[in-house]
Amino acid sequence: MEKFNEKDKDYKNGDWGTKYFVNGPHWEGGLVVFKPGQKLGEHFHREVEETFYFLEGTPAMIIDGKEHRVTPGDVFKLAAGEKHNIINDTAQSMKAIFIKSPYRPNDKVT
Repeated sequence: MEKFNEKDKDYKNGDWGTKYFVNGPHWEGGLVVFKPGQKLGEHFHREVEETFYFLEGTPAMIIDGKEHRVTPGDVFKLAAGEKHNIINDTAQSMKAIFIKSPYRPNDKVT
């Protein structure tokens, strides 16, 4: 068993970006926060499925070139091979939980 508080972990870029809670051995996941104008960067995974659960904000989720406007509560489950990007083209920050499975830390293709 492992227990911690979200506040005990750090975002990759200070107060934004990704914040991992779990890194293996079977899956990985955490939070992602983007301020206005920030984005994830288009990529896909060879074997990994990735799920995003949006908590705050209304960014654009781009999947295989098609834009989907996010609302809080939306869940996107992406299959391996689906190109995706999150673009926060709004005036407010966005926050989402992400889960990737199986654990393959070098599976991302940009």
